[in-house]
Amino acid sequence: MRSHLSRRSLIRGITAATAVATLATGLAACGGDSDAATTDGARSGEVVIGQVSNGAARQATIKVSEVKSISAELPASLRKGGKLVIGEGALPAGFPPLAYVGSDQKTLTGSEPDLGRLVAAVLGLKPELRNFTWENLFVGIDSGKVDVAFSNVTDTEERKRKYEFASYRQDNLAFEVPKKSTWNFGGNYENLAGKTVSVGSGTNQEKILLEWKAKLAEQGKKVAIKYYPDHNSTYLALASGKIDAYFGPNPGIAYHITQVANTPNATRNAGRVSGAGSTLQGLIAAAAKKDSGLAKPLADAINYLIEHGQYAELLKAYNLSDEAVASSQVNPPGLPLDNS
Repeated sequence: MRSHLSRRSLIRGITAATAVATLATGLAACGGDSDAATTDGARSGEVVIGQVSNGAARQATIKVSEVKSISAELPASLRKGGKLVIGEGALPAGFPPLAYVGSDQKTLTGSEPDLGRLVAAVLGLKPELRNFTWENLFVGIDSGKVDVAFSNVTDTEERKRKYEFASYRQDNLAFEVPKKSTWNFGGNYENLAGKTVSVGSGTNQEKILLEWKAKLAEQGKKVAIKYYPDHNSTYLALASGKIDAYFGPNPGIAYHITQVANTPNATRNAGRVSGAGSTLQGLIAAAAKKDSGLAKPLADAINYLIEHGQYAELLKAYNLSDEAVASSQVNPPGLPLDNS
């Protein structure tokens, strides 16, 4: 099962230039993953975020050093090795603003690898980034090729059978509308009555939207759903008034809003909803092999970053502040087994 926020929908939102660069990188990789790992060379006590991000983030240098009381929690083998192998499932095309190959066509950038770099700094480890296809990312964890994945992995009860988690971001969907639109979702599906909404076919957000459509039908109300083959077609329909809103993953929408902010087709976020639906706040989490002993030090490192402001600075740089969590939890309640 892929990430609960459909990876296909996130990939659809990338720019053509980024797609060409990252596809070239993906085709050059062997065996479905990139063995040319990237080890950061930042100065001790500093992590540069938003590097070569192609407009997805504001580059900034964040001060963060090893916290001995947290690094002491690491398994001895990891402390001795001195590095943290961080996996990304961003081949072949990436998914801005979360994880993708930057404008230099070699650096893994995005909020996910940058958070991994910050966590590694707290743990006193050198971050080594490895890029995989989504499926091979989990093979990498299983085989020990990867210590931890920071790759928009949703915490689910099914995944807990094989992995342990440290949560760090809300798993949200959002409605994107023209900037001039006065409509807002307001957290209430009844506000969709009379609207025409586009959604990706076969995605989690389509499943939720169809459930709302059925509930509205029971009340004698309608919401029209339209499908388009790609993001360009969707945004043309939004700009021309053929649809009132697009319903998709919040990070991808946050990225697109920044890309069109100074154009005649500027858009805005008209409201969010949990990717798990109305009964549970879905969570994105760092994923490590079950019983690896990594979940607690990872969560403690993330909580250190939350408490000292670096976490907020990271999310702000990537326009993802609306997905912040108050604290990182070890193996929090995940999507239930009956939620696919």
